[in-house]
Amino acid sequence: MPPPFAYGNPEVEEVNMFCSGCGRALAPGESICPQCGRPAVPPISPVPNLQFQLANYAGRIKALSIVWFVYGGLSLAMGILGIFFAETFLNSPWMHSPWGHQPWRPEMMVPALLHFAWVFLLLRSGLAFVAGWGLMEQTSWGRIVAIVAAFLSLLRIPIGTALGIWTLVTLLGYRNTTLYDQLQR
Repeated sequence: MPPPFAYGNPEVEEVNMFCSGCGRALAPGESICPQCGRPAVPPISPVPNLQFQLANYAGRIKALSIVWFVYGGLSLAMGILGIFFAETFLNSPWMHSPWGHQPWRPEMMVPALLHFAWVFLLLRSGLAFVAGWGLMEQTSWGRIVAIVAAFLSLLRIPIGTALGIWTLVTLLGYRNTTLYDQLQR
């Protein structure tokens, strides 16, 4: 007779588990040991500590959304100061004198550049606010907007880069995507 644990043994293939109490071999489909009455397999939750992981992840998402709100506010405030400084500098009287007789003068481009700067500033800050709000509400579009905002802010060294990396690490990947989807339920 071959050993009971040998591979390819038809007797062993029929028996797929042993009782944890007495060690008796259980037939497939037996949920209770006929000898000692113990259950064959204790019930195990499908994902251990899922509630703890969800609570931890929800806290990280909330902190990330708050930082996106702060980043949007700081970007807006610093951008407004920068545009006012640029407008004052570019519209000063001594700035126009060297180009007085040229066909193309910088004062022709100043209003267009300032309008572009305002639009860019409002779009960038608005994107940060929308990303923060979407993450705070834990919506599916909020995750996508935050990922787009993170990629766009990577070039804004050092704060934008740090926030972009933190956002991408928190939101990308199979585990994080699954946890974020679980938060929405």
